Amino acid sequence: MKCVALFVALLAALLSSCSDDSSSSRAGVVSARTSEIPGYILLKATGKTVVVGTKDSTAKENERPQMRVMFDYDFSLGQSEVTCGEFNKIMGKADLPEGMITKVACDEDDLPATNVSYYDIILFANAKSIADGFDTAYSYQSVTIDGEGHCSGLTGLTLRNTVDAFRLPTEAEWMAAARIRWKPDSSWNSENSDYRPHSVCHFVSDSVHFCDMEGNVKEFVYDWLGKFSDTTVANFMGSPQADGLGQRVLKGGSFKHSKEYANAYRRGDDYVVTSATHADYVGFRLAYGAIPDPAWMNGGSGSSSNTVSLVSSTEMKKRFGTMQVKVAFRNHITGNLEFIDYSLGSKVFEIEDDVSVFHPDISPDGKWVAFCTGIESVDGKSEIYVRTLSPISSDLVKLNVERAAIPRWRVTSGGDTVIVYATNAGDNSDKNLFMGRSTWQVPFSNGKFGKPQKLFDGAFHGGVSRDDRLAVTGSRLLRSRTESDEGVVDSVWYNGEQACNVSLSKDDSKRTLFLDFGRKTDKENNIEGYGVHERIQVMDSTGKLIQYVSAPDDYAFDHSEWTFGNNAIVSLTNYNGVHEKIALVDMSTDSVLALARGEELWHPAMWVDGVDDFQDSGLDMDSAGVYLKENDSWASVIMRYKMELLWRYADSANVAILGSSRPLYSLSPDLLSNEFFAINFAHTPNSIYATRDFLDKYILNHLKNLKHVVISLDIDFWWKIDGDGGDNFFYKDVKRYPGYVYDEHHDYWKDGVPPGLLQATEKALGTEDAILYTYDRGRHTPSACGSWGTVPEIEIDSTYMDDGGYLKNSLEVLEDIIKKCEERNISVVGVIFPQSPAYAKSGAFGRYGLRRSVAKSLIEKIDGFSKTYTNFVLMDENKMGNHDYGNEMAVDFDHLCAEGIPQITERLNSILLGLEKRRDSK
Repeated sequence: MKCVALFVALLAALLSSCSDDSSSSRAGVVSARTSEIPGYILLKATGKTVVVGTKDSTAKENERPQMRVMFDYDFSLGQSEVTCGEFNKIMGKADLPEGMITKVACDEDDLPATNVSYYDIILFANAKSIADGFDTAYSYQSVTIDGEGHCSGLTGLTLRNTVDAFRLPTEAEWMAAARIRWKPDSSWNSENSDYRPHSVCHFVSDSVHFCDMEGNVKEFVYDWLGKFSDTTVANFMGSPQADGLGQRVLKGGSFKHSKEYANAYRRGDDYVVTSATHADYVGFRLAYGAIPDPAWMNGGSGSSSNTVSLVSSTEMKKRFGTMQVKVAFRNHITGNLEFIDYSLGSKVFEIEDDVSVFHPDISPDGKWVAFCTGIESVDGKSEIYVRTLSPISSDLVKLNVERAAIPRWRVTSGGDTVIVYATNAGDNSDKNLFMGRSTWQVPFSNGKFGKPQKLFDGAFHGGVSRDDRLAVTGSRLLRSRTESDEGVVDSVWYNGEQACNVSLSKDDSKRTLFLDFGRKTDKENNIEGYGVHERIQVMDSTGKLIQYVSAPDDYAFDHSEWTFGNNAIVSLTNYNGVHEKIALVDMSTDSVLALARGEELWHPAMWVDGVDDFQDSGLDMDSAGVYLKENDSWASVIMRYKMELLWRYADSANVAILGSSRPLYSLSPDLLSNEFFAINFAHTPNSIYATRDFLDKYILNHLKNLKHVVISLDIDFWWKIDGDGGDNFFYKDVKRYPGYVYDEHHDYWKDGVPPGLLQATEKALGTEDAILYTYDRGRHTPSACGSWGTVPEIEIDSTYMDDGGYLKNSLEVLEDIIKKCEERNISVVGVIFPQSPAYAKSGAFGRYGLRRSVAKSLIEKIDGFSKTYTNFVLMDENKMGNHDYGNEMAVDFDHLCAEGIPQITERLNSILLGLEKRRDSK
């Protein structure tokens, strides 16, 4: 038996030593066993380590360096991708939201289930757990369904990691399975798949090896996409938060990619993958089992905390009439400031710093946050800092005084923005000690502090009224300072009983809220008992109790603060005293709405923008400028900012750049000559039909000074069709967004853009990385350099367009665009962008196919338009692969990077200058 055991161990070691890159790095031995879960394989991973990432310097930045992940647990993983048959059977019987898809279209039941979003998978995993008699792995607050029946949002989504249930595997778990068997030569890939999925497990005949990880369809895993670090992490679960695009990790190869592409370390796709992404070559497999003590990390910044937002930006707008709402609070686990900016969605941002954050408060304009390093009731040194409240936060600005605690912003009667603070926030029971401290205010403008000014003696850190006539403070006594024509009165309110978390209202009602330490039930005097911090108490300006609000069952309040209108914001503590949630308390209805959930969330502050002047313009503010939804696709994010650029520069632009991701990455408006004010309207996915519609509906109607239109001629995907079955954003997607529908109902504002539309667009839902889409007036600025690659990807069968109908239709649309522009005295430059020179040695013109012989003939026809129409110029920068764009100028097989941008933009500039001379000579 010992010999047999030794042989099995050696065999397992050999099987697990697959290569993930050229270095063939070995990363521990995770063994596979038969699982009790039918169709699953048990991975004995406890105490074992696996490598994620690669040492390959040519790999993407988010795939480097290698990182080691250690497991403290075993888990089961599906032998194959979930099939259509299983998906349709379970979803067909599940209790799903109205309008949700219940099946995926497949020719055979044993094909992998594809064309499902990350959120669709979450709902399927829960449905499978219920069907098999288990608890569910995921919890969430609300569901959003898109127009196609896919789940596009799950507000408050949380993985219940301690539950044994079905769930998506983590990237590390997926890699542990991949290392047991990795054979790209035995997989469905672009060389043998006929560009379609096949039945699962064709290449595997036993029950202890995983199927199709190297090909067939790519697979979603649990993780947010982040960066690796050269370290070891236990129970790694990806980045703690989404990046600006909300990118998810995809693993494995697919039927549309070459076997050379199939490296286990790869983490994405050709384009951005979000939770709403769904495609015919993307599926999934499930894992089963709990994950003890999970850890998240992004680029060396680790976290065992994972704060989750529980309310969407749409819900916040329904409550306040605007998405211009921010909530900031302390993550007591990390000591860092966290915040939610609902104008950017409901993502929780964490600002990492060495300075510990207590009692944050948000400036009246919502742009800044002040905080201190000390805490209420603790007698100790405290300093005040200010920083911008944004995902790209500024350096700290420190108030240069000896002691300053609990900052509170306000606007003085003279219109100055100041911060009120106390010199000490310690116990105020001793009157002499309390009065030996003082309350101050300091102006803050243009990112700088002014000269501090003393207001009065006593540390009134609970707030000072706008007219300076009432100041309050707490811990341990509720002290007040009241000024009248007769003089100043210092009082102790609430019968001298213990009180804390005192906050003065921000309006002119001068109400004070606070928390106390409970009451015993007294039936004789009809007094209802309650526990410590179980009520928010409210007093009027004279110290008379006028209201209370009770905490939800099984919770108590802490860190209560007045905020906008008749609302308060609080921490909710559970029965163990853990500050589990941040909540909004509506003092008018006594209702409590949980906003965020985490492990220890302290000291919340909230800001809500006031009513905007443009809201009186007559626009429907629920529709105008609303071009994006929360957790949306990258395509919709890009278009949202194209629309903002359109309304902003409609009167200035004289050059419009349209097309695919190829010009989106590489044509720079900033590098053109001064006489050209260009906007890069390129987007992805794109087709010649989308370019036509963007021009017809918006650009030709509103760019009154337009002289030149630049169009990418992506002839390798002229197989795309218009209408149903195509990816034309203006046909397929616009009905989902109130902004586009609103524009259509007003005939795209042909008679004039209404006042306030730009401002409405700017203030509608956006993303944290807006600058990437607007800095170079539409060019997507992060164009990191890679290479043209060695073995070029051919993702579509090159013979697919042998039916000339596809090319004929696209050619006719191009000619129609040229004619329309000619009628308006607008020139058209058609650009064929360079692709990998390696395509010249293949049978394909480019990444998306087209036989080279057909391409050559098609280019000749396009060039013929320049002889028929004097306003058209063909700019062929590919030259059938014989171009001069070096390897260092490429992102990948068909995109230029930052090194190539100057060259192609300068060549475009020369053509535009020539067209200008032609115009002048007429």
